[in-house]
Amino acid sequence: MKLTSARISQILFLALFMVLFIQTEYRGRDEINVAVNAFFRADPLVLFSYLLAVRSWTWLLFPAVLLVVATLLLGRFFCGWICPLGTLLDLVTTRIRKRGPIAALKGNLKYWLLLTILSASLVNLNLAGLLDPMAILLRALTFLFYPLLGLAAREGWVGLYRLLGERRDTLAPAYNLLHDNLLPFRETIYPLAFLSSMILLFIIFLERYEERNWCRNLCPLGTLLGWLGRFSLFSRLPKGLCADCGKCRELCPTSFDQDVLAKDECILCMECQLHCPHQRISFRPMGANRISGPLLPERRVLLGSFAAGLLLAVPARFRLPEKQSRMLRPPSVRN
Repeated sequence: MKLTSARISQILFLALFMVLFIQTEYRGRDEINVAVNAFFRADPLVLFSYLLAVRSWTWLLFPAVLLVVATLLLGRFFCGWICPLGTLLDLVTTRIRKRGPIAALKGNLKYWLLLTILSASLVNLNLAGLLDPMAILLRALTFLFYPLLGLAAREGWVGLYRLLGERRDTLAPAYNLLHDNLLPFRETIYPLAFLSSMILLFIIFLERYEERNWCRNLCPLGTLLGWLGRFSLFSRLPKGLCADCGKCRELCPTSFDQDVLAKDECILCMECQLHCPHQRISFRPMGANRISGPLLPERRVLLGSFAAGLLLAVPARFRLPEKQSRMLRPPSVRN
């Protein structure tokens, strides 16, 4: 993998995500001095879900507003330059042989998922946390992979201690350094470990069929950013494949399923520009562009996803009076 500007940005943001994740681990202090939820504060899917559910404003989500504005100007750059899950997929996809796209994932499925999430927010059902890419990665790390790292490190050090015998004390400072700054305070495998890891592994498994399959066809955050990116002033020239080449289709991870660039799918990775054998490709501000295709999904998708969000909220909001009557409540509380 060539270290382009996009790759360097991806690696830096993935490293930042991991550093912030490790900062949430208990280190003997009850306060955290850094904004470990910074990625979620800058998440437009969280922003719109919150606004629809609470119908009020919080300045904690102001970074998400900045990302929305940046996407309206530049396009769907977050997916190609920042998203930690997208970076993980790029790291593993080159090692997986592709078998071709899955027809069932094409079409409006991604809009069904996004609009169902947003419509469920209207009745205070949070589905964004279930399918948001950063939440998926965070859950898998929290519930399974980080505890497994702690268990593996502990068992490995125990084995080294046994091999070294009396010289084992020489390793104690190194282990203490790892335990105090990197390893989990307690190695606990949580009940949600299986489900959380299966979702992440399923997303990685989809790379067997198509590069960035999750990003192209399912990711609700990517779908939202792609829709916003259709209005961007930043465009690729030329917009289609050259008649005598077509190498862009081989290089592009998301956009060139047809002969013309799908602007809402372009993640601005710049791979086509960097590897163009004829140096014909550029990305530049072009002013207001005519939006190709329909502005909104089909009416049946809009109505169907809205109904799906409301129906999913019914069991979540259902309460059993006999269970509520046994709840302990402070004095004078009625509801």
